[in-house]
Amino acid sequence: MRRTLAVLMVAVTSMVALAFLVPLALIVRETAQTRAVAAAERQASALVPVLALTTRDADLGLAMARTEAGRRGLLAIHVKGGATAGAGRAPAAEVARAAEQTRASTVELGGGYVLLRPVALDGGRGAVIEVFVPADDLNRGVLTSWAVLTGVAVVLVLGSVLVGDRLGARVVRATRRLGTAATALGSGDLRERIYPDGPPELKAAATAFNAMANRVTHLLAAERELAADLSHRLRTPLTALKLSLDQLGPQAEPSRQALARLESEVTTIISAARRPARAASPFGGAYGASSSGGAYGVSCDAAEVLRERLTFWSALAEDQRRPWELVGATLPVRVPVAAGELTAVVDALLGNVFRHTPEGTAFSVTLHEGQDTVGVLVADAGPGIPDPAAALERGSSGSGSTGLGLDIARRLAESTGGVLRVDRSSLGGAQVQVWLRPEKVSKAALKEA
Repeated sequence: MRRTLAVLMVAVTSMVALAFLVPLALIVRETAQTRAVAAAERQASALVPVLALTTRDADLGLAMARTEAGRRGLLAIHVKGGATAGAGRAPAAEVARAAEQTRASTVELGGGYVLLRPVALDGGRGAVIEVFVPADDLNRGVLTSWAVLTGVAVVLVLGSVLVGDRLGARVVRATRRLGTAATALGSGDLRERIYPDGPPELKAAATAFNAMANRVTHLLAAERELAADLSHRLRTPLTALKLSLDQLGPQAEPSRQALARLESEVTTIISAARRPARAASPFGGAYGASSSGGAYGVSCDAAEVLRERLTFWSALAEDQRRPWELVGATLPVRVPVAAGELTAVVDALLGNVFRHTPEGTAFSVTLHEGQDTVGVLVADAGPGIPDPAAALERGSSGSGSTGLGLDIARRLAESTGGVLRVDRSSLGGAQVQVWLRPEKVSKAALKEA
């Protein structure tokens, strides 16, 4: 911006300077020429009284010697019917033509101008006084004046550039501060504010930015409080459910384990909600408060997580007479996400299968390890998803679903540089594909594993 303003100031000031200085330079040259011709005419007029008294060559020579033009050899007197005193330069025809006139005239010659001043004498005689004005006398002081005018123009241009640069620097500083504050706020520093400075427009933008930052801070604080409050309200029914399960004996052990895990998740949500706001994790969910899914140094064995979760869901699948299959989870496969986050995604996808397909519908979970990606594919033999694009948007999956399950899976995939896809499965229903990029697993995590 500063460079653009400097170029603009140079262009504008140069055009203004040229618009004034070019005519002024021409006036200076014309004034110098007029001054030189006027000086020559004064010297010619000084010889008129001498010609009225005498036309002798000796007397005229003494009179011419008293003038500056005569001493420089630039003066001559042409007497009609007599000799010419001094060194004449004007052609005879021009001298004869000037003798017939009553006013002085000028004739341009090589190297200057000749002033011809006619003088009427007694007895019908006449004379012509010739004064040669060299080009140096015509342009005397012109170059100096032009140099001064050029210097003034340069000073004006430099001054305008300096003023434009100072104004541009003020605007650039205010703009950079606003950009830095916006970057800091976007990275999660909710304390970032900016002092309004610069032009009125940037001051208004800074004021609006501060208002926006305050609004965002208040909204996030209210959202955290609401999440913590709702999660805390779950503790009472969870406690009552736990007491009821304790009375059922050993056969309720799987339910007690699920309840314990649910209590752990509620505790995690409360802790994350109560924690001061900071930069959002790449995963962006509740688990992101404790560990970022895409962060370096965090990884887990996807095969182990899938085996554990399929063991848990197998009991419900057996009750509902659902055939199921786990493929590709025999060998360890490292993925750059925390085990808790991958567990939440698998549970959300399997929960969708159980909620949105009839009992007895088969499903499968496949772990696919490619060269630079790892895929977790959950397929079912249900009716499928009519609009996969809408299903990837929260609240648009239909069938009474909130769409959070697919949204959680999508954010986990994108946190590693991967992608979430929804397609038709070979079983005839829907297939949700969570593709992760394992190259984000840090060397330290692999060494630890």
